Amino acid sequence: MHRLSNVTQQQLLWLGSEALRPFAVLDCRPHGGSAKMASLTHRALLALTLLLSAALQPVSAQVDPWQAELNRFIADDQATTPPNAPIVFVGSSSIRLWPNLDHVFSNPGILNRGFGGSQLADAERLADLLVLRYRPRQVVIYAGDNDLAEGLLPAQVAADFVSLPKLAIAFIAIKPSPARAHLMAAARDANMRIRRFAESEDGIAYIDVFTPMLDRYGNARSELFGPDGLHLNTAGYALWAEQVAPFLR
Repeated sequence: MHRLSNVTQQQLLWLGSEALRPFAVLDCRPHGGSAKMASLTHRALLALTLLLSAALQPVSAQVDPWQAELNRFIADDQATTPPNAPIVFVGSSSIRLWPNLDHVFSNPGILNRGFGGSQLADAERLADLLVLRYRPRQVVIYAGDNDLAEGLLPAQVAADFVSLPKLAIAFIAIKPSPARAHLMAAARDANMRIRRFAESEDGIAYIDVFTPMLDRYGNARSELFGPDGLHLNTAGYALWAEQVAPFLR
């Protein structure tokens, strides 16, 4: 399977408006027209060369935005043999930044495979490397927060969750946060959709961290967050641990 990388797509957007233009109109007028035609044709050929090389480039050869973190996971596995049938925590920075996650819970064999800035679609795309290779007894996932921030609709976020591999999955609800107060309604909607799906499926659990993170006025409790109003502080992670623990196997 082959596809264009994002960088290549951006290059081709520029090339489409500049280098490919001579295929539509060639300026063949005298007084330097031949030289201009040659220059434009050269740029057109360059565009086609880039297009073909990108189309033939394997996905595996392209740089993943999380390659550094993926390399770290590989190095960790080489340094320490992963536990058998672990509980794999995966998702965005709220998982990646969880301090000492492997010692927070009494359950044995916990792996932290969070990678910051990720979305549900990324967890699905990288499932083989991040999750399936460990043959986990359970997967705990937090994602959807960045998805909404990037403009995805709640229905699409829920659909991406449904597309995850069929495993024992516990979904940590999309959290409310002061920095993303404008996404509160969207987070509620996405959470509701995912919760309904979880209730209809064996082996899928919905962990409601959303409700206890609200104050009496329905706003995100600022005391649970760091200075950026987005990432959790010690109190926030303590609340999460309390909510997550009953769902672990």
